[in-house]
Amino acid sequence: MNFYQHLQQATADERQTLLSVPLIGAALAGRVNRRDYLAFLSRAYHHVKHTVPLLMACGARLPDQDEWLRTAIAHYIEEEIGHHEWILNDIEAAGGDAAAVRASRPDFATDVMVAYAYDTVSRRNPVGFFGMVYVLEGTSVSLASQLAEKLQKSLALPPAAFSYLSSHGALDIEHLGHFEKLVNRFADSADREAVVACAKTFFRLYGNVLRSIKLEEAA
Repeated sequence: MNFYQHLQQATADERQTLLSVPLIGAALAGRVNRRDYLAFLSRAYHHVKHTVPLLMACGARLPDQDEWLRTAIAHYIEEEIGHHEWILNDIEAAGGDAAAVRASRPDFATDVMVAYAYDTVSRRNPVGFFGMVYVLEGTSVSLASQLAEKLQKSLALPPAAFSYLSSHGALDIEHLGHFEKLVNRFADSADREAVVACAKTFFRLYGNVLRSIKLEEAA
């Protein structure tokens, strides 16, 4: 069993708990409204805008022997720059107020998730950050394109309102392939343990972000 397979196996329960979040089931069944979707996009904006700064911070804290990983992070940065702006464009296309979202503070659950990511990079093992990458990209691969299609039909919004979900569904399939090859190069047991521990935590934290969208209040 390689490390990527071990990571999948070690976090299977946490992943299943995330996938059981009511918002996901409701979205797949066409039972969310525009307000729910805008709430999701707002939360996405407030964590996606930190992806590049977190990658930069992670690369800066790696030791010299991980120069190969720093090079991989530079590639990730090139791929991720500007994705938070896609989300603001989606908000506008969906009839929301992108300027208000840009100026707003994140909700508590999203703020805690982002804070944990920075804590992982700055105070723990920076390689653990790839546990967050696994959670967010792995979830996108399994759900994003499917959700974009279902939501566009149920909400009757234009394709321009789903660029974030649609693009990530396809883009993250490629990313996840690179991710698998990358983490299989992690030879240090402490790095591997850090990735697994961070992934387990992020499945819970991202689940909390999605649970913070109260469907019954947005009806």
